[in-house]
Amino acid sequence: MAKKVTPYKDSNLGKKEQVTQMFDTISKNYDGLNRVISFGIDIKWRKRVVAILKRKKPASILDIATGTGDLAIHMVETGADRIVGLDISPGMLEVGKKKVDEKELYNTIEMVVGDSENLPFEAHTFDAVTVAFGVRNFETLEKGLTEIHRVLKPKGTFVVLETAVPTKTPFKQGYNFHCKYVLPLVGRLFSKDRAAYTYLSESAAVFPHGENFNNILRKIGFIEVENKPQTFGVASIYVATKA
Repeated sequence: MAKKVTPYKDSNLGKKEQVTQMFDTISKNYDGLNRVISFGIDIKWRKRVVAILKRKKPASILDIATGTGDLAIHMVETGADRIVGLDISPGMLEVGKKKVDEKELYNTIEMVVGDSENLPFEAHTFDAVTVAFGVRNFETLEKGLTEIHRVLKPKGTFVVLETAVPTKTPFKQGYNFHCKYVLPLVGRLFSKDRAAYTYLSESAAVFPHGENFNNILRKIGFIEVENKPQTFGVASIYVATKA
């Protein structure tokens, strides 16, 4: 990433600690705000991730930066026997655990506190690993991706859903307006943390999306790397395989 963006400009904490604090603060409002900010399109994107993995028939899935568990819950449709949702924010996981309990999915989905850059799993543990809107929050991107590569089984699938910046007019201008004005405004109106939604747009802007991210995945050792732009390029689904 060309520039390291953190949620709180005046904080002495590292990015990892700031991100944990931020998500703990906004956890209760996160799902509702997500639907408003993305106009509900994020649900469609998650379903496309599920469809990709459904064809792979994974028995075990690790969902990193699982947050409130939306993707992990959708992932039940793949038929996986074991789904682990991991997140650094206890506040987000608390919301996620309630959703898992309400849907009586506790025999399939396990929610655990953990650091994406120091995963508490043996090498070659999971058939698939997913990250939705989380890789841009890694303190050290390549370290987190290397850990993911380590815990994947050979021939395992890695799927990333992440925001991107459109390159074509008028979508680029519309996206910039949305990030600069709409996103922070919604965050101020509905969230206790004014800095959070400014950070989310800033971190998306500096993330090495598209072919730049593809090249980082290849550098880590992933093969069959593919980028699938979504909704005029405002997001991308990246699919890669461990050799």
